[in-house]
Amino acid sequence: MLRLALSPRWMAWHLLTLGAMATCGWLAVWQWQRAGSALGSALNVGYGVQWPVFALFFGVMWWRLLRMEAATLAAGPAAVEVGDAVEVGDAVEVGDAVAPVPEPEPVVEQGPAAAGPDTDSPFTARPRVAVPELDADENPRLVAYNQMLRQLAERDSR
Repeated sequence: MLRLALSPRWMAWHLLTLGAMATCGWLAVWQWQRAGSALGSALNVGYGVQWPVFALFFGVMWWRLLRMEAATLAAGPAAVEVGDAVEVGDAVEVGDAVAPVPEPEPVVEQGPAAAGPDTDSPFTARPRVAVPELDADENPRLVAYNQMLRQLAERDSR
């Protein structure tokens, strides 16, 4: 962990954290002095208590990040880094078994949305998931509800 703590990247984090903690300490002292002056108020006392808490937060987060990176390095090079790309369709090993991840099936849109992309919107269309049809015998209330929703959607699209 000492080697990690003395790396150039972490030296920058040490300096940034110490600077933030020193700034919070200075602001706490300033707020306490302001609270004791003739122009001070209870608000200054509150801030005088808050700034050391902020400094403590910076210290705790620095310690947690340092420990987290040390644990990641101790896990070895096989550990997956945050932000690593994983291809759809790659196989994932679970013990000796290999389970392929299925690729999503494209859904062909029908109606006005299939004509082309909406040029008024800067956003891409939401991917659509194919919903299996239900028999009236399986769940008649759900089938009736879906039928009603279909009719409402058709009425709105006219």
